Amino acid sequence: MRINPETFVFLKDIAANNNREWFLTNKPAHDKAKENVIEFAGELIRELNKIDPAIDAHLDPKKCVMRIYRDVRFSLDKTPYKNNFGIGKLTSGKNVMHVGYYMHIQPGASFIAGGSWMPEAAQLKAIRQEIDYNPAGLKSIVDAPEFKKLFGDFSKQEQLKTVPREYSADNENIGLLKLKSFVAAHNLTDGELEKEGVIKNIAAICSKIHPLNVFLNNAVA
Repeated sequence: MRINPETFVFLKDIAANNNREWFLTNKPAHDKAKENVIEFAGELIRELNKIDPAIDAHLDPKKCVMRIYRDVRFSLDKTPYKNNFGIGKLTSGKNVMHVGYYMHIQPGASFIAGGSWMPEAAQLKAIRQEIDYNPAGLKSIVDAPEFKKLFGDFSKQEQLKTVPREYSADNENIGLLKLKSFVAAHNLTDGELEKEGVIKNIAAICSKIHPLNVFLNNAVA
């Protein structure tokens, strides 16, 4: 299983022709591309279950592939369609701001990610408490050489400009405590995604994210 080259062609075309008339004329190309992504998601779910049993192997991939229609109600950008496919809901969590995995498919900008992106206030507080109580647990994961090679410096994500009021500026873990998100992401090229067997490679990457998700889930449980 792989992402077909035609799927990337469709995404490039809709980026250049982001209007309703073009989309309606080319909807068969969209439907074929989406079906490719749904099949890809189904196999990805099964592989993720092997490395993270919290992921239900029977998740419906159709419900995990996000709609291509943009919500433009509160956006200055009124283009009606996304220029990517997202595979989400790869989690066992029931909260909107859950801990899990996310696959992004976009020409020249694809990636696999995991962790917790911009958790809501209660979860953010719980995660910070866990970091304060057990900093070694998180550091053992995010400072591991293979983790850093795949995902870069975990602390170089968006941070608060000020110190969270529950903590002091001289806390030795203040860089982690100021984080707004707790995400590990790895970029994937179009060529990588077009190769057969890529899903096993993605699952192997996610196996390095899994300990981070366990840490975060323990924090918000």
